[in-house]
Amino acid sequence: MATAQTLYNREVLALATGLARWPLDAALPLQGQARSALCGSRVALGLAVDAAGRIEQIGLQVQACAIGQASAALFAEAAPGRNLAEIEAALAALAQWLEHGGDLPGWPGLAAIAAARDYPARHGAVMLAWQAARGALFTAAKPG
Repeated sequence: MATAQTLYNREVLALATGLARWPLDAALPLQGQARSALCGSRVALGLAVDAAGRIEQIGLQVQACAIGQASAALFAEAAPGRNLAEIEAALAALAQWLEHGGDLPGWPGLAAIAAARDYPARHGAVMLAWQAARGALFTAAKPG
């Protein structure tokens, strides 16, 4: 089991403070939110996509522990250029890894928060940005 020092290391704290690079902008056309029922962490997200539905711009407002903040920063860093199917696949892989272990999902940078797998109370916070993005992109993909 990871220790608190392993969980909240310098890399995690640097990622968490790096969220300032993606401020939430209410003018972004797609909006999504997610909340962890277990810990109460929240992510509000705004997106803009291109004609093919690929993320072009992202903004975040995160109220979470440092792990949730770091996870959201990792999401924001690698989300541009991805579409709904890619976000859904990444979310499924992340949930599978958190629940059952194995190899880290292919999302860039997840090694920084890998110790969170040993803390089930943090699992919900880890997935919030992907969940919020899935909601925003799903709404945009619905006809009519």
